[in-house]
Amino acid sequence: MRYVVPVALSTLALALAACATQEQTAAPNVLVAAKVTTPPTLDGNPNDAAWASAKPISVALSDGANFAGGKGETTATLKAVYSGDTVYFLVQYADPTNSIRRGPYQKQADGSWKKLRDPADKGGDDNVYYEDKWAMIWNINNSIAGFDKQGCGVFCHAGEPGKPFGNKYTAKEGELGDMWHMKGQRTAPLGHVDDQYLDHTRYDPQKSPAAGRKSDPGGPEYKGFGLVNGKPEFMNKDGKPANAGGTYYIIDGNQVPFDDSKFKPGDEVASFLIFPLKGDRADIKVATRWANGVLTSEVSRKLTTGSKFDVQFSDLNASYGFGFAAFDNAQVRHAVHYEPLYLRFAK
Repeated sequence: MRYVVPVALSTLALALAACATQEQTAAPNVLVAAKVTTPPTLDGNPNDAAWASAKPISVALSDGANFAGGKGETTATLKAVYSGDTVYFLVQYADPTNSIRRGPYQKQADGSWKKLRDPADKGGDDNVYYEDKWAMIWNINNSIAGFDKQGCGVFCHAGEPGKPFGNKYTAKEGELGDMWHMKGQRTAPLGHVDDQYLDHTRYDPQKSPAAGRKSDPGGPEYKGFGLVNGKPEFMNKDGKPANAGGTYYIIDGNQVPFDDSKFKPGDEVASFLIFPLKGDRADIKVATRWANGVLTSEVSRKLTTGSKFDVQFSDLNASYGFGFAAFDNAQVRHAVHYEPLYLRFAK
């Protein structure tokens, strides 16, 4: 009997060592959220001590528009930590340009105003005058069949009529994806990632032009405005051109009637208002910063939200499947990672 305790302790030690080794050597497609006492501050600066506790994963992205050399490729680095009732993500990837000129109006030499558009855009596919974005899609309750093998590709449908870059929808009713959509000029300036979701709705040009992509209750995030008597309907109350110290968006409440006398040929101004998200749609907080060819986002969300449109990180022993994509000045042509990724929580 005197050998039982030492053997038992030895076995326990080996088991614990095996668990530790397993956690430290997670598969390359597994993002492990480290448990931290002090969470990171959301300011777009990745130097928080909390991030040093997290092991990064590298996510190769391809087949998008723009990025370095116009090849549509980049590599994202993702980290995750959790503290209390909140999970945090650090998203970073190389992006050679800070894309902020989303569809501005530009004053012409003859004094008229023109909205700048991608000349190759055949409808919802601007890759010249847009914004930087990234997106995560989470498999809610493992409801999306085939996600564990195909990742995001299981609900991306290219080559369908009506959309030059395809549609997004799940295969059948009951399959739901939680889409986190960071929009650099429409949601990030007010500190939010757009909380959206994906269902089985098929594309219809009148009834469902966005197919299965929908937004959680609590919007809108922006609203465009047109030309009135040949001039933009609004301007920012600071009166600054967007390309001379102003912004390419106007926060709702800061719009005033347009004063054409303040602008000279070549000046650009915003073409849309942005609004703070509310309720269900405002669950995800973000601080985004572009510097020296790298886009950095610090993100937070409660582990559980109670919304049927959200993934619930309620079981810290479970794995949560997700996909990731990045958009460089592109409306829809995202650089994507085709294989599934998984989030797990360290103890």
